[in-house]
Amino acid sequence: MSMWVFGYGSLLWNPGFEVAESVIGTLPGYARSFCMRSIHHRGTDVDPGLVLALDRQEGKACEGLALRVADGAEETTLAYLRERELISSAYVEKLITIQLADDRYVTALVYVIDESHNQYCGDLPLEEQAQIIARAVGGRGPNTEYLFNTFDHLVKVGLHDPALEWLANRVRALAA
Repeated sequence: MSMWVFGYGSLLWNPGFEVAESVIGTLPGYARSFCMRSIHHRGTDVDPGLVLALDRQEGKACEGLALRVADGAEETTLAYLRERELISSAYVEKLITIQLADDRYVTALVYVIDESHNQYCGDLPLEEQAQIIARAVGGRGPNTEYLFNTFDHLVKVGLHDPALEWLANRVRALAA
């Protein structure tokens, strides 16, 4: 049985593991959202940034990429993803069935936000998100880089996210 990972943020453009297949997929019941304060990768404890997470929202669905892990790399990929994604326990690891664009259904490893975690910050207004993203920098670089790479890759694979588009335009204006 193949191992699939659902990418909706940085996994779109920086999976960090060998991808054997990449297909657009839809995850029901969740929305992509800048609802997690980043204190490691894109911000600090003193000046947190924001990163994307999957926020549970009935009636919504998130489009992203289903990434099939290369055969034989499942164990090392899982260890890598746990080290990367579970750094502060703000994400919860789940196995969820997603629908692929070619009408297959696969069970994918998905990282969703723990709404009870202190880094959760759902429902921040877009302008506040833009202000935070425009200034924050963490261990993996500027928060702007994370936003722009994610937005640009969504466009490249043909996915439209109006909130990310607004944020990318606003943050570019703030940086100008």
